[in-house]
Amino acid sequence: MSRPEPVLGNPQNTIAVLNQYHFVFQKKYGQNFLIDTHVLDKIIRAAQIGPEDFVVEVGPGIGTMTQYLACRAGHVTAIEIDKALIPILEDTLKGYDNVTILNEDILKVDLCRLAKEQNGGRPVKVVANLPYYITTPIIMGLFESHVPVESITVMVQKEVADRMRTGPGSKDYGALSLAVQYYARPELIANVPPNCFMPRPRVGSAVIRLLRHEKPPVQVENEAYLFGLIRASFQQRRKTLVNGLTHAPDICVPKEAFEEALKKMKLSPSVRGETLTLAQFAELANLTWESQKAG
Repeated sequence: MSRPEPVLGNPQNTIAVLNQYHFVFQKKYGQNFLIDTHVLDKIIRAAQIGPEDFVVEVGPGIGTMTQYLACRAGHVTAIEIDKALIPILEDTLKGYDNVTILNEDILKVDLCRLAKEQNGGRPVKVVANLPYYITTPIIMGLFESHVPVESITVMVQKEVADRMRTGPGSKDYGALSLAVQYYARPELIANVPPNCFMPRPRVGSAVIRLLRHEKPPVQVENEAYLFGLIRASFQQRRKTLVNGLTHAPDICVPKEAFEEALKKMKLSPSVRGETLTLAQFAELANLTWESQKAG
């Protein structure tokens, strides 16, 4: 079956579809629809979609990017939480035989099962214009639940894209930076101004591609403990690393053990978490894991 060329992506066609269905934007879902074909082309190119690929799209809206994806992918599963958009998607995507629409909350979908059932367990590619209010839970959910993901190409708030890519010493550096870089290599694709969306968001956006590491760049005894250390060290940035970790409710390691570990790492006992690299956090986790287990 030949698939039609995408017709959405420009403001006139988007407005026509919204008016036809009397669609009302829902603030609670963070809906901002992309209306710039140049940005859409950049996302599709960056995601490197081909006929062998199984794509999961989060928040398809009225199906604008879905049309672009369906023209290139083997199959697209589009997951949309807003039931008011389902009849619109069924209309705008009716010419594409390789699209499945799920009216679900992405945070509640078992994507491991979906990949196994629909793609034989092979790695999937995730593409999305993410609602800004749940960007971090979605991305971390994909990584932490070990969904077989090859890459994640997403539109996010520019500030969040900066946090994903930055290193130690930056004000944007934090738990998200370390978590993303543990699982993937982040690459900024494009900055996107507010006038590329309907309605216009109040902040700038960016397209970022996260290419999943085959193996994490650091090896740790216990992954959950590593991320517990990282979260605790950034929860109170003004505290020294040792004080922040010693008072964290989920960390059961005596202060002396952290001080001894930092000494072995040739770091000052007054060092702050925001100065440590991912490799240093991994070393600290490995040096104190036995104490955590004993606690």
